[in-house]
Amino acid sequence: MHLRVNFREELDKTEQAALGGIDIVLGQVDRCVEAVEHQDVELAQFIVADDDRVDGRYLEVHQSILSLLALQAPVAGDLRIVAALLHVIKHVERMGDQCVNIAKLLPLSGHEPPVDQQILLRVLRMGRAARDEVALCRRAFAERDLGLAEDLVRSDREINRLNREIFQLAVAAGGDADVREWAMTMTMVARAFERVGDNAVDIGEQTAFVVTGLFREFSDSSHPSVG
Repeated sequence: MHLRVNFREELDKTEQAALGGIDIVLGQVDRCVEAVEHQDVELAQFIVADDDRVDGRYLEVHQSILSLLALQAPVAGDLRIVAALLHVIKHVERMGDQCVNIAKLLPLSGHEPPVDQQILLRVLRMGRAARDEVALCRRAFAERDLGLAEDLVRSDREINRLNREIFQLAVAAGGDADVREWAMTMTMVARAFERVGDNAVDIGEQTAFVVTGLFREFSDSSHPSVG
């Protein structure tokens, strides 16, 4: 009985550490939006440097899960949580990587790039929507709320729509080479924000798995499993 109580305590601590990883990513996404809005290269450099915290949290949670498995073989619901946490923390690490990708793209556009406001406003909306998705997936997993998890699909459709609009506007960008280069860079930023949203949806799917015991993808427009 004592081992069982200790296992539950350690599992709860591991879950809180994973949720804390999502909190770190929320801060990173906030910084990405601010850096894009102000084309802030210095803030972008901070985002890259701070990725060590995300990677460190990934290693911490991953090691905790391995220790739990070695300590006592979990059964039924506990096993689902352990399995889900392995996926959750990997998606957290991937979201952190996408924030780094965004940060590394900003210097490519220069300190005072030619800005197309139509594109910029949509990219910022995408970033804020992605941030909302990350917050929603955290709440859904923490509360084991299947309804909130499924809401992520609706939010993700908006991100995908904005991504398509940004691409179309970038293709139609004017004859100035600098404007076109900046626009193409913004399409890559948008793609990274889209991937943040995709990983948030993946965490929502893990929530559904924990609640129902069945794994299913939320939409037919399935996102790649890498990136």
